[in-house]
Amino acid sequence: MPRASDDPLAGLPRNFQRPCLLLLIGEKPSHGYDLLDRLRDLGFKQADPGLLYRSLRAMEQEGLVKSDWEVSELGPPRRRYELSDEGKDWLHAWAGSLRETERMLDRFLHRYALFTRTNLRIK
Repeated sequence: MPRASDDPLAGLPRNFQRPCLLLLIGEKPSHGYDLLDRLRDLGFKQADPGLLYRSLRAMEQEGLVKSDWEVSELGPPRRRYELSDEGKDWLHAWAGSLRETERMLDRFLHRYALFTRTNLRIK
C-alpha cells in the first residue's frame, strides 16, 4: 500500500528553497546561519548548510542577491545577503506561480474530501 512520504517537503515544487530564501532576504538582509534558522521557521526542519550556501552563491551569480562582508566585534566577518531588484522581480514571479499552484491544490483537496466522504458512506 502506498504511504505518504516521510518528508513533508516532498510535494513542494523543485527548488522551493530559492523563493523562500528570496523572501527571507527581502524581509531582512541576513547572513547564512541566520537564513538557515529562518528556513526552519518555514518548515525546512533539516535545512542543509551546504545546499544553502551553494544556492546563495548561485543566486548571487544570477544577480538575484548581492552580498558584502559584515564586520563583527564578536567573531570573524560574515557575508551578508541582500535582495537585488532582479531578485525582487523573481520573488514576485515565484509568488504568482505559487498562488496558481495553491488554487490547483485547493481544487484537488476539495474534490478529494468529497471523494472520501462519498466512499465512506458507501461502505
